[in-house]
Amino acid sequence: MANIKSAIKRIEIAERNRLHNKSYKSAVKTLTKRYLTAVNAYSANPSPEALQNVQQRMAVAYSKIDKAVKRGVLHPNTGARKKSQLARVLKAVESKISAAS
Repeated sequence: MANIKSAIKRIEIAERNRLHNKSYKSAVKTLTKRYLTAVNAYSANPSPEALQNVQQRMAVAYSKIDKAVKRGVLHPNTGARKKSQLARVLKAVESKISAAS
């Protein structure tokens, strides 16, 4: 443990920021899982309502990823990669559905 007052303060601030960043990362993971669940439901039973649900969940996930990048929790390239992965999953499902019809 640090003895110098400024070092003690930096440790406290680092811990506070770690917990704050952890909540953002956890929220991104949770929203990503919800999005993937919606995509799987859409893949199993394609309907306009299911597609709308997928797009809504994608928008929420994108928003949270963008906020995490803006606040410095995620690196910009990491945020872009996560968003790209989400889009790629939906595009693959949509191409599979259009090929089947």
